[in-house]
Amino acid sequence: MIRAALDGTHILVTADAESAEIAATLPGIRRTAKMAPCTWHMPLSAESIDQLRGAGARASPELIAEAKRLLATRRYVEAQKQTAHVEPLRPLPLKPGVQLYTHQIKMANIALALMGYSENGIHRDAGSAAFFAEMGTGKSSVTVATIGRLFLDGKVSRALVVAPSSVCAVWPHEYSKFAGFPYRIAVLLGERDKRLAALKALQALTLPHDAPEPLRVAVINYESVRLLEAELAAYGADMIIADESQRIKTPTAQQSKAMHRLGDRTKYKLILTGTPITQDTRDVWSQYRFLDPSIFGGSYYTFVKHYATMGGYGQHQYLGPRNLPELTRKAHSIAFRVQKSECLDLPEKLFEDRIVELEPNAQALYRRIQKESYAALESGGEVTASIVLTRLLRLQQIAGGFLTDDDGVTIPVSTAKLEAALDIVQTLCLDEGQKLVIFARFRAEVQAIRARVDALLQPAGLCHVAIWGDVPIIKRGEIVTQFQDDPNTRVMVAQIDAAAEGITLTAAHTTLYYSLTWNLAKYMQSQDRTHRIGQDHGTLYIHLIAPGTIDAKIMAALKKKQSLAHSVVDNWRLLLTEDMKGADSQ
Repeated sequence: MIRAALDGTHILVTADAESAEIAATLPGIRRTAKMAPCTWHMPLSAESIDQLRGAGARASPELIAEAKRLLATRRYVEAQKQTAHVEPLRPLPLKPGVQLYTHQIKMANIALALMGYSENGIHRDAGSAAFFAEMGTGKSSVTVATIGRLFLDGKVSRALVVAPSSVCAVWPHEYSKFAGFPYRIAVLLGERDKRLAALKALQALTLPHDAPEPLRVAVINYESVRLLEAELAAYGADMIIADESQRIKTPTAQQSKAMHRLGDRTKYKLILTGTPITQDTRDVWSQYRFLDPSIFGGSYYTFVKHYATMGGYGQHQYLGPRNLPELTRKAHSIAFRVQKSECLDLPEKLFEDRIVELEPNAQALYRRIQKESYAALESGGEVTASIVLTRLLRLQQIAGGFLTDDDGVTIPVSTAKLEAALDIVQTLCLDEGQKLVIFARFRAEVQAIRARVDALLQPAGLCHVAIWGDVPIIKRGEIVTQFQDDPNTRVMVAQIDAAAEGITLTAAHTTLYYSLTWNLAKYMQSQDRTHRIGQDHGTLYIHLIAPGTIDAKIMAALKKKQSLAHSVVDNWRLLLTEDMKGADSQ
């Protein structure tokens, strides 16, 4: 006989000798050395209840009551996915003026329901959810709102966000835009000692008298999780958010294993990805091992045997999926899928500023050139638009990663924007199978982007095309045709002055601005390369912004529908001041 009882946020499973072998193979079941023989824990979830019911387990009255609540949650989640009109399950603590679209309210409701909320109150202190949301559908704001609700209800005091390196700097920006509750956030980047110091400072935060206790949020990249696993475990996050969770799809990778172990210690978990499956069905297991082991069990090999058809030498070649409807049903039991094409209330154009922190050496170089430029213009000579624009041009080049010296030699000074661009290419073009247009202002940027994109795409049998000033006009038509028609041509890299007009790039739904033009007309025309007749999706425009640089000033001017070049003589001091903030603060 197998018996099951409620044990805090887990199910306590016991079995007699005859049933022990059956109990030990239930998906998600695990035991520690301290447990009595024939005793296990299972995650408290609807999938665990289903597995126990199928094994003929006898449940305690408390577990039966909890099973009824979990069944009600399952029905609520499915109803939310189908309904056309929704209201927030609980008030969402967002900044005044922030409005969520219908699909975003659904996302928040589903996450909260899976984390123990109902219309009648809060029934448990644990839970997991997944947002399978395409880039540009607003999953960051929903994530902030969800964790804010948990924080205000006393369920979460410390959070950990794990993301690709270039995305880490985006999270403070997202909190500043959306969070309607007190928080402190620390991005753990740089040398080990620097990251540990930032984590310790967050833990030992000293607040002014009578100041409200804030939510503490630590942000770290995936590669660093395994290196700081012990320190992150000691930090004691109540909630972990795995952003772009396909980065832990490989179960044997050390960063995946570290995430699994941290997840086992954490009450609330949320994964964010547009593509949980990037190559084949095997990608799912590791992400769900972190999120909720009860869904697909704790054995990768058992999962592969059930959900993948293998062949070839040693049965190591993936031939196709098995039991795909079952896999989809289980995965979506705690997930909500969002595609831009299905979000009818989204605007035709979506804009996203992705913050990219320059390396310390690049920041120091930028500040030195900035001070020299300010001093030269303040020295009393005639200030003309040409002189000012030349000075600003050098600063914009540094923000993009390059500097042209007085001899006309261009040298690399930063790779921050390149790495951020490559993360987007990885996610959008390799993981999600979409196409991308990348605009850059300078030739050195175009060539550097091309080289790195080529190295990323070629191993997958994919390629890119490019248009810059030296490409003859007569050849540009065939380049555009290749991008539009060839499914293996995933990226168009274009110099903005050479490709802002006269071409159609509607095969892409996303445009990345590596660097910006100061000319409003050119900027608007470049947007129309993807947003024109033939486009059947909403279009997303991502700007890479290095905070504290001329990037922010250019972006602010373009948002105000201004051409920066027209006002540089009157405003050069403002453009060269040291206290430049992000574009949203302008």
